[in-house]
Amino acid sequence: MSGLQGQVLAFMLRRMRTQRHKAGPSGSVTVFRNQLAKMAKRGKLASDTKVTPVNVGQVPCEWIERSSSRAHRVILYLHGGGYCGGSPDSHRPLVAKLCKEAHARALVPDYRLAPENPFPAAFEDALACYRWLLASGIDPAGIAFAGDSAGGGLALATAMAVRDEGLPMPAAIVCLSPWADLAQSGRTLLSHGDKDPFLDIMDLASFAHNYLNGHISTDPRASPLYGDFHGLPSILMHVGSNEVLLDDAVRISKLAEAAGVDVSVEVWDGMVHVFQALPVKPADASIARLGSFIRSRTVLAAVAKTAAQ
Repeated sequence: MSGLQGQVLAFMLRRMRTQRHKAGPSGSVTVFRNQLAKMAKRGKLASDTKVTPVNVGQVPCEWIERSSSRAHRVILYLHGGGYCGGSPDSHRPLVAKLCKEAHARALVPDYRLAPENPFPAAFEDALACYRWLLASGIDPAGIAFAGDSAGGGLALATAMAVRDEGLPMPAAIVCLSPWADLAQSGRTLLSHGDKDPFLDIMDLASFAHNYLNGHISTDPRASPLYGDFHGLPSILMHVGSNEVLLDDAVRISKLAEAAGVDVSVEVWDGMVHVFQALPVKPADASIARLGSFIRSRTVLAAVAKTAAQ
């Protein structure tokens, strides 16, 4: 992020990160959740945004729609927050923008968070929500999985479970700065530690500790980097060149490509972790690109709907 605005934003993000570090292992989760809540209050929704709460079994969720949304096109959006923070509320402005560009509506689960609900709680909730969408009669050809950070990894893990259970696959997967390796073996965790003002290896170590709760870090349900990518739908990932999780996206791309998956990772120069949620110029361009990808991969659902009428 360049320019005066970028410098001010970077300063604020670094200060937030320092606050989390100072809180220590016992207090960092509370600080992080409060930070996300404050950021959510600053977010603005367009006047055509419709938000409808819905319970999916035991999982509270919300539908987000825009005037451009089409009923046959659905995004199952899994929010980020290191499995310890975040909610539909914190990610509503970002998801609403994606809905507009994708001409879709989004189901956003308020999945259970660690440390109160460690692994595999988030994974189970995400999978339950997809089963609910299918049971509701929504054509899987019109469904895309999407998520940022931990939500991006969760989207991949859920897709792998869908395949393994023999359920119909969604049409596409969109990942924003995915966290797919809770074993933290990526090189950019260290090499980009001074470049990304928002997230660093100390944050990730804390999140992983709270979520895994002693479980093996390479379980594909938590770290899809170690899973089987065969048979997954088309994947598009957007990641910043300056972020610590850059290596996660690059490695996912290589593994998915080797497995015969239609996959692309687009690296945005000078950008940091989940820059789409920040007031920076490339954010809108990225969301527009992701939305276009979802539209193009879910067009078969529109064809099927028209033929049935």
